[in-house]
Amino acid sequence: MAKKGSRLLVGLVCEVCNKQNYVVEKNKINTTTALKLKKYCNQCKKHTMHKEKKKLD
Repeated sequence: MAKKGSRLLVGLVCEVCNKQNYVVEKNKINTTTALKLKKYCNQCKKHTMHKEKKKLD
């Protein structure tokens, strides 16, 4: 299966407990900075800031 070109898989990690909760696709051409989103964390049981941790293959 062919790759989608400029899209990368990245993990989102909670800034409070450092648990990886989400895996999202990021367009590396349109979004050059690191992602930082407010998402729900199961371990913290509340909405916290999640930051982009690493590129997944």
